Parts: sequence; C-alpha cells; structure tokens
Amino acid sequence: MQENTRIKRAVITGATGAIGMALLQELIASGTEVLVLCREGSVRNTQIPQHPLIRTMECSLDKMSELKADFGRKANGESDGEFSGYLSQKYDVFYHFAWEGTTGSARNDMFLQNRNVKYALDAVELAARLGCETFVGAGSQAEYGPVQGKLSPETPTFPVTGYGIAKLCAGQMTRERAHQLGMKHIWVRVLSVYGPFDGKQSMVMSGIYRLIDGEIPAYTKGEQQWDYLFSRDAARAFRMVGEKGSDGVYCLGSGRVRPLREYMELIRRAVDENAQIGLGKLPYAENQVMYLCADIQKLTEDTGFLPEVSFEEGITETVKWCREH
Repeated sequence: MQENTRIKRAVITGATGAIGMALLQELIASGTEVLVLCREGSVRNTQIPQHPLIRTMECSLDKMSELKADFGRKANGESDGEFSGYLSQKYDVFYHFAWEGTTGSARNDMFLQNRNVKYALDAVELAARLGCETFVGAGSQAEYGPVQGKLSPETPTFPVTGYGIAKLCAGQMTRERAHQLGMKHIWVRVLSVYGPFDGKQSMVMSGIYRLIDGEIPAYTKGEQQWDYLFSRDAARAFRMVGEKGSDGVYCLGSGRVRPLREYMELIRRAVDENAQIGLGKLPYAENQVMYLCADIQKLTEDTGFLPEVSFEEGITETVKWCREH
C-alpha cells in the first residue's frame, strides 16, 4: 500500500451522476478544494452542493480544449467561476467522469462514441495545463465484452458495443498521452454502481420508481449473477485511488455476486412489502451478461479499499432519496 497523499485540489467532469455526486461529498469531507466543470445549461447543475470548497464552471465537453491556465490572473481579482477561458489555480488530480451516450441506442452510435474519445484526450490535455500530477478516468466493464469469471485488470478485453470500444480506446489513448505529458494515469473500470442521483434508466432506479408509482416492473428471470456497489463506496474508492493508487487499471465493484432476482426482491421490500415484481416477463437480451463480478484484490492492496455498505443498507438509502426527489 502506498503512502497516503491527501488531495488538496481536484477537478471533476461529469460530477452530477451517482459516483460524481458522492465523490464531491467525499472530497468535501477530506478538505479538498474542487473545481466542477459542468455542462452548459444543464438542469442537473443545480444539484451540485453549495459549499466553500466547491467552485463550478459551465464548460461542456466540446469546450474543454479552449480552457487555458494562467496562474497569475487570480491576483487581478478574476474568479475561476467566471468563464473567461482561463483557470488561475493549479490542481493535483483530474477526475474525468463525463461521457455522452451511455444508454439506449446511443451506446452504438459510433460517431458519438468516437467524440467521447477525443473529449477524454482533451481532458488529459487540460489536466496537464492545470498542473495535475494524476489523471483518473472512469472506464467500464463494457470494455471486456462477454467473459467468464471475475473481471481483473489482466482479463482480456473484447468489447462488443460502441460504448465499450470507445471506453477501451479512451483508456488506452489517454494513458499514452498522460505519460507523454508526465502524469500518472489511473483507469477505473466500473461495474454496476447504484445510489442517489443515478439515472432513471438503470435497472435499480427504474424498478424503484415504477414500484413507487404503483406499477409492476418487468424483469428477466433474474438468474444473472451480478456485482452491485453503492455509490458512496464507489466514491471512496475513487478518492483513494486519487490519493495513493498506482499507475494502471483497476476494477471497481463489491467483489461479490448475488442472483439478480435477489436484488430485485430486496428493492421490492425496500419500497413496499406488498408490491409485486414481474420476474420472467422479459426475455434475456442478445449477448446477455450472465456473470459480472469485479476482482478488487489489486485495488485493495494498493489503496486499502474495501466495500462498507451492504446492498440492503444502500437500497434503503436510495429508496428514501427517490421518494424525496
């Protein structure tokens, strides 16, 4: 395990998702100053916490290449939050979560996914201009394609979707560019994360909202063995890799699997003991992943990370959040 190095200043793109929002809370708790680069005009920007340690700047992915660093401008009274195309402070770690086309047919929009690769490279360039020592990118289990056994950094990658292909390409190309620019590069391949602020299209969130609305959510038979991790645990892992992770790839999950139908049943109970769920109402998708589990040994060895929140605890908190929002 490497010596702990507290992050003094961090940059985050895509901070309004489940992991990003939880990571903001993690970094606030550790006393880290955070610059959030958020999409112009997005209604989700209002979710970003108002806190003395957090500054926001509207800067869509296609504008990152225009941001420049001028570390003397702060003395002239210019705020980072006023988008002049300049940033006036140096940062330690750059977290890149932002990604377009993560659901539905957009996952196989090859031109859209190809743009995401360029944006990831733009993020690396910006991280270097801001003086970052470490670039942390959010990868995906989709980079592997259908495989047998636990997913580890050494598992061969054969993605079958445009999304997976682009994530794999982004991870490889940003690594090379980060090294050329003298930065440490960490790529975290995320499995199934759930929690507050997650998108409504996910299996967990769509099921919760349908049950809250008195509907009967339709599922497959739920025989898949899947690995779910609560967003707060995922955020803690990202903080820890930013502090003491090694250059390279990590897999992020709980490291444990349960049949999908068990997760569905726990969701039902958390919403309404008397509700019903439609197990077996949907056919399995083409190329259905039947086993999905992260090997987190390297992550644990390097950072000390271990999951702390059980699915039962996490889903109770998530249902409460959904009812309130």
